[in-house]
Amino acid sequence: MGVPIKSNISWVGKVDWELRKFHGEEYSTHKGTSYNSYLIQEEKTVLIETVWAPFAKEFVRNLQKTIDLNSIDYIIANHGEIDHSGALPELMRHIPETPVYCTANALKSLKGQYHQEWNFKIVKSGDRLNLGTKELIFIEAPMLHWPDSMFCYLTVDNVLFSTDAFGQHLATARLFNDCVDPSELFQECIKYYANILTPFSSLVDRKIKEFVSMNLPLDMICTSHGVIWRDNPMQIVTKYLEWSANYQENQITIIYDSMWDATRKMAEAIAQGIAEEDGAVLVKLFNVARADKNDIITEVFKSKAILAGSPTVNKGVLSAIAGILEEIRGLGFKDKKAAAFGAYGWSGESVKMITERLKEGGFDIVNEGLKLLWNPDNEGIATATAFGRDFARTVA
Repeated sequence: MGVPIKSNISWVGKVDWELRKFHGEEYSTHKGTSYNSYLIQEEKTVLIETVWAPFAKEFVRNLQKTIDLNSIDYIIANHGEIDHSGALPELMRHIPETPVYCTANALKSLKGQYHQEWNFKIVKSGDRLNLGTKELIFIEAPMLHWPDSMFCYLTVDNVLFSTDAFGQHLATARLFNDCVDPSELFQECIKYYANILTPFSSLVDRKIKEFVSMNLPLDMICTSHGVIWRDNPMQIVTKYLEWSANYQENQITIIYDSMWDATRKMAEAIAQGIAEEDGAVLVKLFNVARADKNDIITEVFKSKAILAGSPTVNKGVLSAIAGILEEIRGLGFKDKKAAAFGAYGWSGESVKMITERLKEGGFDIVNEGLKLLWNPDNEGIATATAFGRDFARTVA
């Protein structure tokens, strides 16, 4: 059954308590997630988005308990990704002629995924859909986070249906932001931004400013994942503006992998040197082969500088470091400093290779890095500690 949200708006989505991986195996969802679908029942009845495909039949059955499917006048597909649109094929079996409103790019996505010729209606920014005494205003939002994404805004109720923007992966029985632990909520929000939206930060900034310039009152933000923002919804908008402006805190993150502990010892000595030089900076260390990569990327996002380390193996680096450096490169972080380190026994290429990958990722490389032969002795540990002190001075 639907959960009342505001006026004639109901939540008809699905809470997925068991989900632990998203986007295939790419994104960790320690707290589960929700697939938020909304029903607006005015003079015209509108369904905004559906749910992920595995829950399609359940979604349609529950929707039938809430409303006669034939009374749905319009379906809004804000985004074509299957966690949003996955139940469309099942729903359209019941109401095949119902118009589906989407962007031109979403038409390509939906046709490409489902190979159906539904009654598509293409909309662009500024277009309106009359529901009687209220209207839906469409706002294209390309690359937040797919080229097909759009928002829609319900007049009178002042509700923004924001698709993936402002959301987070958080399963909760309490749908509203003022009903959940704020520290848990914002941790999931910044993780979501860091891992998914960072490459599009300039577009995030531009789209938010465009929406603000429309002078539309905002009482609620209904996202596609996680909580609904009803208590001071602008707080998450403000956070997005902060995060989109090359965000950083007074933090240095050290990421590494190690075969026989030599590179780990270097990492810990470097961390000690940083702490000795700058007691105010927060230092965090992660063995990337053992820690969750999305949690690590969140910490990189928060950092003003990072250090990356690996021993040399087969004239290269360990696979866990290679993998996360590729993730980091794709995210395009800006205004962050970096350096490399690693132990070696024979050829010693890892530091140079890591440095090159960090350059490709947009980091400002502050030195040539540090490599130590074999297992560091007391002198080697002292050298790594001094390297950490010097790094802290350089990035202060």
